[in-house]
Amino acid sequence: MAFFTRHARVSVDEKKIDELLFRGVAEAIVKEQLRKELLSGRRLRVKLGIDPTSPNLHLGRAVSLLKLRDFQELGHQVVFILGDFTAVIGDTSDKDAERPMLSREEIEHNEHTYKAQVGKLIDLSRAEFRHNSEWLESLRYRDIGEQADLFSVADFTARENIKRRLEAGKRVSLREVLYPLMQGYDSVATRADVELGGTDQKFNLLAGRVIQERHAQKPQNILMNPLIEGLDGRKMSSSWGNVVAIDASPADMYGKIMSMQDTHIGNYFELCTRIPIREVVEIRENLNAGTLHPKEAKMRLAKEIASLYHGKEAAEKAERSWVDTFSKGGMPSEALSISVSRGALLSDAIATTGMSKSEFRRLLEAGAVSEIGGAPISDLNFSVTRSLNIRIGKHRFYKVELI
Repeated sequence: MAFFTRHARVSVDEKKIDELLFRGVAEAIVKEQLRKELLSGRRLRVKLGIDPTSPNLHLGRAVSLLKLRDFQELGHQVVFILGDFTAVIGDTSDKDAERPMLSREEIEHNEHTYKAQVGKLIDLSRAEFRHNSEWLESLRYRDIGEQADLFSVADFTARENIKRRLEAGKRVSLREVLYPLMQGYDSVATRADVELGGTDQKFNLLAGRVIQERHAQKPQNILMNPLIEGLDGRKMSSSWGNVVAIDASPADMYGKIMSMQDTHIGNYFELCTRIPIREVVEIRENLNAGTLHPKEAKMRLAKEIASLYHGKEAAEKAERSWVDTFSKGGMPSEALSISVSRGALLSDAIATTGMSKSEFRRLLEAGAVSEIGGAPISDLNFSVTRSLNIRIGKHRFYKVELI
């Protein structure tokens, strides 16, 4: 069933709406109200904002982007906000230390490919893509003062991570207090009916409801997604480097998924793919019962995720490369080629790829550098006397060829 509005066709399929409100949702405010609005056929404005604090979006960010796409596929108006102004201030919702202020040059560098990355998951031709500097840059001190009056210092310091920092004697800047006000005002400027975000964003999301009421707008509904674990088991975060970037090559994406911890497979199927939820339930049940091997499940997961961002053909090629490399001891076709003169130091050759010599030395000492099919290399002064296929760690491969 569909409800026709003047500008768009909005689906009111009850099963799809129920899955929208269930899949990957840790908390909803206010769930029953949002369900009624979705069933009413009214076209909602659904907002998601991301600050360009690093050049690459990762799967943790994509959890909310996929939910944004779910709304778009039902016919709702999605609004993606690139937080070029809020990135200057820095959100500390998920941090145990103060974020450094970013310069405008850093932000411009980081956001350069964001539109293309977001476009991997949502149809940009049917979306509003906004920069929040459009409205935040023109606010006056009086505007900010009126918004700040809606909250107390106790409201801010009661947040778990802020409270922890204060108790540990760590600095909390007044700048950080401004962030929830700005994110909340984004909802006013875009007249959001729904805002999406992670559970770590709860205070900021609720601030939007309060500030909307102050501006005589109906408070937005909120859908919060759980945070996914990174490759090292901690929360996926660019600052920790434990991420799977959504613009990574198919082979890199596939390989990193295969290296993740087995305990996270079910969550990734639910949050990072869009295979039917009934299949996700079956995969979880079979993993728990021992009738599905984790390696087999991860191969399916890696292929699904690589297909989502690069297409089926590229994902299948990445799978073949992974099998040849890790199951048969081969060399991936995407390995980087380095040309060197006979007798050159391997450390100098690898340095041409951008790896620092100190990192190479650390990996060498850890036994993570080896010739494929051979023993680990441990000599920092190892010289190249013949062509070599080198593996460093789990995912880096180099063809070192003599000139």
